[in-house]
Amino acid sequence: MVPHLTTALSGPLLDLERRFLDASPQIEHWLREQWQVYTPPFYSSVDLRNAGFKLAPVDTNLFPGGFNNLNPAFLPLCIQAAMSAIEKFCPQAKRLLLIPENHTRNQFYLQNVAQIVYMLRQTGLEVRLGSLSPEVTAPTTIRLDSGHSLLLEPLIRQDNRLGVEGFEPCAILLNNDLSAGIPPLLQGIEEQFILPPLHAGWAVRRKSNHFTAYDEVANGFAKAIGIDPWRINPTFSLCRAVNFHERQGEECLAANVAGVLDIVREKYREYGISERPYVVVKADAGTYGMSVMTVHDADEVIALNRKQRNKMSVGKEGLEVSEVLIQEGVHSCETVNEAVAEPVVYMIDRYVVGGFYRVHTGRGKDENLNAPGMHFEPLAFETGCNLPDYRCGNPDSPPNRFYAYGVVARLACLAAAIELANTAPGQ
Repeated sequence: MVPHLTTALSGPLLDLERRFLDASPQIEHWLREQWQVYTPPFYSSVDLRNAGFKLAPVDTNLFPGGFNNLNPAFLPLCIQAAMSAIEKFCPQAKRLLLIPENHTRNQFYLQNVAQIVYMLRQTGLEVRLGSLSPEVTAPTTIRLDSGHSLLLEPLIRQDNRLGVEGFEPCAILLNNDLSAGIPPLLQGIEEQFILPPLHAGWAVRRKSNHFTAYDEVANGFAKAIGIDPWRINPTFSLCRAVNFHERQGEECLAANVAGVLDIVREKYREYGISERPYVVVKADAGTYGMSVMTVHDADEVIALNRKQRNKMSVGKEGLEVSEVLIQEGVHSCETVNEAVAEPVVYMIDRYVVGGFYRVHTGRGKDENLNAPGMHFEPLAFETGCNLPDYRCGNPDSPPNRFYAYGVVARLACLAAAIELANTAPGQ
């Protein structure tokens, strides 16, 4: 396992992990049935929190940006899963256009793009990079710290098709979350598959829709294997009319914080948990850990100072936050080198392809780790979250702990599939 990783080795989570192991045939059969109905997103990543008494997803990203953090040993898994996904959407695909974020100076992100390009080329596709950035007006070579380079090219729209100079792709893969809106270049595209679909971007997508779908998934799954769905599902509520600058919607926010905390306190009493309950207030749309705060008492959202209100009022691309999710906080009992850690699981199509730990030396077990100062454990996971070791008899062995991560992450991926189906244009 990751060196110096410590996890609660006693208490209910071992029971939950053992339940997953004992029920793995039912789990895999249940998931196979679900995938006959729903189409998974092309790729996704899930942030998990392991409280020792609860293992739950707290965020699902449909434009994952950390493939460079995966263990290189997982590359064959990634390529095989990518082949499966491409065959599902566009079996005859020969050429693919990848559209990244406009982070032309973020080396970590660019190395993620390079890894995606490498994986896709290994599937037999010709891959080119088309940029939405207004700064890219001609083919632009970006040098990477690794010694490799990327060639970014300006996008060219011809009628209802999109490409780059001399390159007309069969499919378009977005690694850009469209936080700033859906640009005209991407609207009205015909005869080309856009993956994930445009409504997966933050211009349209809402976290509350995702966790509503996850409620449905968690309840069905829990019933199938005989567990309390709360053990894998964070309680949440939503405020739709908040203006942090003008201090509007504070009463709604305080009431919802109090309501979620009451539910969590009751569950803590039921399970004899002594931890202090908390909630995480976050923008209903957006990513990068922006517009997020931890709250232990409803009064805290009434007394926000100017700095806190400014932090909460603006998300990625400078967009104003008016809708917020109030989500049960899940403590993290895992640490790496004594720093709080949370697992991040990566999927392509419906297949788990590995993961890593997000680590933050300056944050506590009840705080958001997706913040400046975080780092990713470079050794990643020892196994790919899909091969439990039934013979060892130890639920806490690395393959078995990672299998539990993989199960919950796949439930979140299924929720994303349902979410996208429910929010598709015309639904």
